Amino acid sequence: MPWFKRADKGIQTPTDQKKETPDGLWYKCPNCKTVTSMAEHRKNLSTCVQCDHHDRIGSKEYFAILFDDNDFTELDANLTSGDPLNFVDTKAYPQRIASTQKATGLKDAVRSAYGKINGQSITIACMDFAFIGGSMGSVVGEKIARAIDHARKTRTPFLMISKSGGARMMEAGFSLMQMAKTSAKLALLSEEKLPYISLLTDPTTGGVTASYAMLGDFNISEPGALIGFAGPRVIKETIGKDLPKGFQSAEFVLEHGFLDFIVDRKQLKNKLSELLSMVLLQEDITTAPKVKKVSKAS
Repeated sequence: MPWFKRADKGIQTPTDQKKETPDGLWYKCPNCKTVTSMAEHRKNLSTCVQCDHHDRIGSKEYFAILFDDNDFTELDANLTSGDPLNFVDTKAYPQRIASTQKATGLKDAVRSAYGKINGQSITIACMDFAFIGGSMGSVVGEKIARAIDHARKTRTPFLMISKSGGARMMEAGFSLMQMAKTSAKLALLSEEKLPYISLLTDPTTGGVTASYAMLGDFNISEPGALIGFAGPRVIKETIGKDLPKGFQSAEFVLEHGFLDFIVDRKQLKNKLSELLSMVLLQEDITTAPKVKKVSKAS
């Protein structure tokens, strides 16, 4: 005898009484297809519990991961883009900025803040891919430049978390000038012997890769991140050849000498803390005044 058998046929449930699973309760890994609850996925810092695939996250999540007790002070929070070129594509640039701000709750594609990582003071600038593909416009360059100035003023290390599709076409030359601007500011940071760590996350491409993302005293990355200048498809069409397996992945870039190491997001805070401790300890050793030995007369 079957366990389940409908005694009455033709039973129907009214539409308004049907219960559907709410959206956003489950996460399906795009890499291994493992399904887990969103609560478990967030608890695992948006990395897959099965294959460790790293999902893209934004500044809100990175600040919560890195800053002690999620306690930080944001810098230049209300800085927004102008429209220097009166640019219009499918919509006017100011309208695109306004609609993106409303949809994301962000003012632009980067946020900067200062606080502590395991008790060590630090200044952090973090990009948000959700804001027009993390594109680098004049506000992005200005906020990064000001964050570097803050690091110099407070004598704190500087961490840049990059996640970008490259320059912002709506600002053309104004966007490209941010490459030189941020690079010049980083040169000043280097002159003052303050450590700069560049964390490249998925994806880091275009003018961001060609400037501040690759200028760190330490260039590090998350596993599997796409890192490059032009995209793989463009390069393949340009050179007319198939690309190596894993081309432009963080692992490929590390193997060819452009990264110092790859760090899992779940170990990121402790790794950064250890790295800064070693760097600052070495700086204390090298800058300590030398004690001149005085021989005693016999």
